[in-house]
Amino acid sequence: MKKLVAFVFISFRLMGLQAQELRPPAVPLVTIDPYTSVWSFANKLNEEPTKHWTGRNQGLNGLIRVDGKTFQFLGAEAPVYQTIVPTAVSEAYPVQYTFEKPSGDWTKPAFSASAWKAGKGSLGSDNMNPKPTTSWNTEEVWLRREINLPEVNPEQLILTMFHDDNVELYINGLPAYECACFTNKYQQYSLSKEVKASLKKGKNLIAAHVKNTAGPSLIDFGLVKELPAAVSVNKAQQKTVQVNATQSIYNFTAGPVDLKVTFTSPLLLNKLDVLSRPASYITWQAKANDGKTHEVKVYFDAAADLAVDQPDQNVTWQKTNANGLNLLRVGTVDQKILGKKGDDVRIDWGYLYVAAPQSAQTGTTITIGSAARAAFTKSGSLTTSLDTNMPRAVNDKPVALAVVQNLGNVSATPVSNHVIIGYDDIYSVEFFGTKLPAWWRRDGKATAETMLAAAEKDYSALLAQCAAFDKRLYADALRAGGEAYAKLCALSYRQAIAAHKLVANTDGMPFFFSKENFSNGSIGTVDITYPSAPLFLLYNPVLLQGMMEPIFYYSESGKWTKPFAAHDVGTYPLANGQTYGEDMPVEETGNMLILTAAIAKAEKNANYAKKHWKVLTTWAEYLKKEGFDPANQLCTDDFAGHIARNANLSIKAIMGLASYGQLAGQLGDAKTAEAYQATAKEMAQKWMQLANAGDHYSLVFEKPDTWSQKYNLVWDELLGFNIFPDEVEEREIKYYLTKQQTYGLPLDSRKTYTKSDWIIWTATMANDPADFQKLVQPVFKYVNETTTRMPVSDWHETTDGKSVGFRARSVVGGYFIKMLEQRFK
Repeated sequence: MKKLVAFVFISFRLMGLQAQELRPPAVPLVTIDPYTSVWSFANKLNEEPTKHWTGRNQGLNGLIRVDGKTFQFLGAEAPVYQTIVPTAVSEAYPVQYTFEKPSGDWTKPAFSASAWKAGKGSLGSDNMNPKPTTSWNTEEVWLRREINLPEVNPEQLILTMFHDDNVELYINGLPAYECACFTNKYQQYSLSKEVKASLKKGKNLIAAHVKNTAGPSLIDFGLVKELPAAVSVNKAQQKTVQVNATQSIYNFTAGPVDLKVTFTSPLLLNKLDVLSRPASYITWQAKANDGKTHEVKVYFDAAADLAVDQPDQNVTWQKTNANGLNLLRVGTVDQKILGKKGDDVRIDWGYLYVAAPQSAQTGTTITIGSAARAAFTKSGSLTTSLDTNMPRAVNDKPVALAVVQNLGNVSATPVSNHVIIGYDDIYSVEFFGTKLPAWWRRDGKATAETMLAAAEKDYSALLAQCAAFDKRLYADALRAGGEAYAKLCALSYRQAIAAHKLVANTDGMPFFFSKENFSNGSIGTVDITYPSAPLFLLYNPVLLQGMMEPIFYYSESGKWTKPFAAHDVGTYPLANGQTYGEDMPVEETGNMLILTAAIAKAEKNANYAKKHWKVLTTWAEYLKKEGFDPANQLCTDDFAGHIARNANLSIKAIMGLASYGQLAGQLGDAKTAEAYQATAKEMAQKWMQLANAGDHYSLVFEKPDTWSQKYNLVWDELLGFNIFPDEVEEREIKYYLTKQQTYGLPLDSRKTYTKSDWIIWTATMANDPADFQKLVQPVFKYVNETTTRMPVSDWHETTDGKSVGFRARSVVGGYFIKMLEQRFK
C-alpha cells in the first residue's frame, strides 16, 4: 500500500489550520511508575493541590520569597477539616441496616427501625479498600445512623463520604446527596440551606440507600467543618506552561522576579539504569525582570501522603545526610512490602525521599507542613524544628518534607537550584511467588542513598540530554504528523512510560510490567501491551520484549496450559497468574504474534521469535483454526461487551497468521512462510466478502448496517504484508470521515464513545495526509477541551469530550504509531 508523498505538516498548513496552544487535561510533574506519580489537574500550577493520577491529593508545595514578599507557585493549601461526626476511618459507629427494601418513610427520625439489623459502620464488601467494619455483599442496603451533634454552627458543617456505588443520602428526612456513581475516596459535599436548618444540637439522623452495581462496595459518612487557612499567600502569576516529552516547564512572574520551574523525569528509553532510577528533578531558576537586584529564597515541600494508601496510616520520618545531599525520608510504620494489590491503590511500603544538595544556603526539616509554610512566609526561613512526635497518622497534623534554598541576590543573570524527589520501594513486583527488585536494585548492592547520589551526579548531564531528546522527538513527530500530532505525542510520552515498572527477573533479564490503570488493575495485560507498543518499538524494542516475556513464560512454564495467550499475569503488583475473569483468545494471541513480528522488523532479525518459536507455533495453529470467524468473545474493547463474528478481531487473526509466516521466512523456513502467507491471503479475500457493506466494511460479518474502526489493519502496511488490497483502507477511511463527531471518530456503530489510541491507528492507515489530519484534529480538540481533568483518558465521548472511563493508561503510547510508520518505511 502506497502513501501519498507529502510532508504532513505542509499539508497541515495548506489546509488552513492554525497552530493551537495545548491545554493539557493534566500536567505530569513527577512521573516515575504507577505508584510515584504526581500531576497538576489545573490550568495553573498554584490553583489547587497536586494529585496522584487517581485524583487523590499528593501535595507538593512551592513558595518564592522576593525581598521579603512571598508568592506561591506550586500547589495550594488543601482544605483542612475538623471532624465533627467521625467516619469509620477514625472510629466505628453504631448503625441499623437492612438488605430488604423497607416500607414506610425510613428516612425520618420518627421511623422505627427496631426490626433492622444492628451493626457498626462502615458497611461494604470484604475486598474493599479501606476494609469495612460490617460486611455487605448484597446488591442494596438501607441504613440509619443516629448522631449527636455538639454545640456547632450548622452553617459550617460539610458532609464527608465514601460511596461505592450509587447512593441516596438523607439528613433528618431531607435529601442531602444523590449520585448514580462511585467515588473510591472520601470527598466533601456542601449541604443545602434546608438541611443545615434541620440540624440541631443533640440527636440527628443520617439515612442512606446504597446500590452496588458492580465490583466491591462501601458506604461510610460523617460531618466535618473546614478550618481557616493558617496563612494567606499571594499567588505568583503563571505566564506559560509547556509540556515536553520528559519535562514540564512553567514560567511565572513574582513581582520584580521571573521564575522558571522545570519538572524533569528523565525517562530515556535507551538508558535502562536511568529509566529505572526512581528519581525526578524539580528545578527553579530566578532572574530579575526590572534591571535591579533582589533577594530571593525558594521553599519546597512534599507531603507524607505520597507514601501511604490511606490518610489514617501511621508514618515515621528521618532527616539525614549522605554523599553531599540533605535527605528527608518518610514511610509507613507497617512496611508490608507488596502487601496490597488492586487498581485505585497507592503504595504504602518503602520510603519517599526529598534530596537537596548540601549547602550553607539550604535548610531542611520535617514538620507540620502548614507550620513550615507559615514560617517561611513570615520570616523566609524554616524556624520550626524537626517534629519528633511519631509515629502518627498522615492526616493527624500532616507533616511535610521541607526545603528552603537561598538563591541570594538575583539580577538579570539567572540563578537556579533544585531538589530530587525519589521513592525506594525495596521490592517492586512479585512474579510467581518471587519478589523482584526494581532494575536499579538488581545487583543487590544499591541503596536509596547511592541511587540519589547517582541522580545528583547526573543532574546537569541528564537535564541537557532530556532537553535535546524533547526537541528531537517533537521534530520527528511534527515531520510525521503535524503540529497537533506532535503535541499529543509530547503529552503522552511520560504517561505511557510511567504506567510501567522496570524490574530485574531472577535471570537478570528486564521485565517491564504495565499496570492497567483505572480499568481493573491487571499487571502485564496483553491488550494493554498491544496499543502501547508503538512507543517502545520506536525507541527501545527491548522494553517491549520485557512486556511480553512474562506472558511467554506463563505458557512455556506450563503454568498456563491453554492453546492461546493469557490475558494478564495477575493484579498489580502481584504477577502470580491471570486474575481477569475471562479469556480473550483471539485478541491476545493475535497481539503476541503481531508484536513479535514488529520486534523482528525493528531489530532487523527474528532472534526473539526463535527464542519462543514453539509457543508461537501453538498460537498460530490456534488462530488458523479459530481466528478467522471469531466466536462470541471479548476483544480489547471489552467494555463494549461480547460480540461474535467481529470483523476487526478477524483482521487481527489474519495479521497474526501473516506475522507468523513472515517470521518463519526470516528464520529460513520458506515452506511454512509460504503456507501461512497463503492462508492469510485466502482469509483476507473471504473477509472482504463477509464484511462487505457497500461503501464500508461491517462491524460484524454479514451485518451491513454496522460499522467499526478497523485499526488492526494498520499492520498490513507497517509490517509489509500486503495481504489486503489498498481499496479496503481507502473505502474505510472515506466512510469514517462521514461518521466523525466533534471530539473524534466513534469506535463503532454501537455507541458514540471512542478510544483515542485507536483513532490514531486508524488515521495512520489514511493514504492522504489531509485525511490523517481530519481524523487527528478532533482528538487534539478533545485533549485540549475536555472538562474531565485527569491524565489523558483514552476512552472518551465524542459528542461532549468527557471521559467515559480509564485514565493515566499506557495505551497512549499508541499515539506514536504514525512515527513508527515513518521509521518502518
